[in-house]
Amino acid sequence: MKKITTIFLFLVTISNLSFSQISDLEKKALIDLYKSTNGSNWNTTWDLNKDIPSWHGVTVEKNTVTRINLSMNNLNGVIPSSVGNLKSLQELNLGFNKISGSIPSEITSIETLESIQLFMNQIEGEIPPNIGELHNLKELILFNNLISGNLPESIYNLNKLKILHVSSNRLTGTIDANVEKLQNLNILSLFDNSMYGAIPNQIGGLRNLKELTLANNLFEGEIPADIGRLSNLETLLLSNNRFVGSLSNSIKNLPLLTNLAYINSNEVEEFSNQISQTTLQPQ
Repeated sequence: MKKITTIFLFLVTISNLSFSQISDLEKKALIDLYKSTNGSNWNTTWDLNKDIPSWHGVTVEKNTVTRINLSMNNLNGVIPSSVGNLKSLQELNLGFNKISGSIPSEITSIETLESIQLFMNQIEGEIPPNIGELHNLKELILFNNLISGNLPESIYNLNKLKILHVSSNRLTGTIDANVEKLQNLNILSLFDNSMYGAIPNQIGGLRNLKELTLANNLFEGEIPADIGRLSNLETLLLSNNRFVGSLSNSIKNLPLLTNLAYINSNEVEEFSNQISQTTLQPQ
């Protein structure tokens, strides 16, 4: 009888271990997200009675939530402040939904975050001013929302950032000279906002930049010749601003630049002709 009891207890223990031991705090944060975004009407919903690793879009590693990907899943509501309790989260992708409200400041306490993707929603308010505390952040993708205000000064502390994509919002303010600190940036997209002022020369120090998209804003002054230092640049979109003057030859002759739009259509035509002639030259 003792042997049977021992075996039974052993099996119960193994059965319990087969379920993830996620903390109550993390589980509550997930349930809060479910409830605050009308989870019962998601395209793919969660069965709250099942183990969390079985929940759609949730990745669990070592008994902690590391990734949430609920893009294109009909989330409708706000992001709860308790999301800040997901202390091991590396990726938060809620893109292409119907999320409203603002980005909770508590999100900036998740030091492990590498990717925030909240694009194509109805999020308003400002980018949290202490966003720069996310020292591991590599992607901040917020395009097509209703976000207003300036780019926070602390954003320039994100020295691991590779993608800053905040196009098609209601952003104002200028690009700070501290932009040069974003040395790992591949994409800087500020297209279709209400940003203004001159483009700082320091932007030419972003040696890894492949895409610079500033079109449809209120930027002014001359295009810094320092952009001609961006030897990896492939896309440069500057049209529909208040720039004056012509592009320097150092910009036109960038070796990888294949997509250029500037306020002067002749500049674009001339550049396109140069590309065609180069392409047709015998090898």
